[in-house]
Amino acid sequence: MRIAVISDIHGNNVALEAVLADLKRHPVDQMVCLGDAIQGGPQPAEVVQRLRELACPVVMGNADAFLLTGEETGHENISPQRRIKLNEVREWSLGRLSPEDRAYIAGFQPTVTVPLPSGKNLLCYHGSPTSFDDWILPHTPEEEFRRFLSPFADNIMTGGHMHVQFIRHLGETFHFNPGSVGVAYRHGQTESSFRLDPWAEYAVLSADGASLSLEFRRVPFDTEELFNIYRQTAQPYASDSIARYAPR
Repeated sequence: MRIAVISDIHGNNVALEAVLADLKRHPVDQMVCLGDAIQGGPQPAEVVQRLRELACPVVMGNADAFLLTGEETGHENISPQRRIKLNEVREWSLGRLSPEDRAYIAGFQPTVTVPLPSGKNLLCYHGSPTSFDDWILPHTPEEEFRRFLSPFADNIMTGGHMHVQFIRHLGETFHFNPGSVGVAYRHGQTESSFRLDPWAEYAVLSADGASLSLEFRRVPFDTEELFNIYRQTAQPYASDSIARYAPR
């Protein structure tokens, strides 16, 4: 059994299509999306349509909830200027979505459970199993990491939110982050020099009885196509979004 785990598409259907093309060459039995699928990029409606066609389960992410409600619930200290930009992009995104699209997004689940052949489950969430706002990083202190995940350690666990591919062990099980399909970036950058990576990230968990393997994949996508879509749609701050792909 092979399960593709995707996350953090953020309205970038160009990147999603690159992942799907890669999966045609490396087929899987099932796909699950860990949320933050729609808000942010220039193709919110296109991503909704593609996910509906795929009929894969989707977890509710913090950006998905923000898109629907306009309420910022996270712990991040957002500057007033950035908040204005987020709200303008949100309003633009909502204008691209039909009532049916919004109802589809509202149906995203807090967690998704995928049965594995071993009798264990793959527990899928966005931040942590109890909150899409929680941060789990490679360097999260062990005590905090265990507080987030120890109650769920009878599962294999996967979460997104942090846009970085990694695995951390917890006793006999583990948590992994598949990275970001639509907004991959390196942590530790300064705001003035922040750049995005021109590739889509995802993971494939393979289960053969009690045997497991995990593969992190990175797929380049056509940034010029994405830039043209930004320009054509006239999304607010499109030039700023394009500039984030400038070479380091």
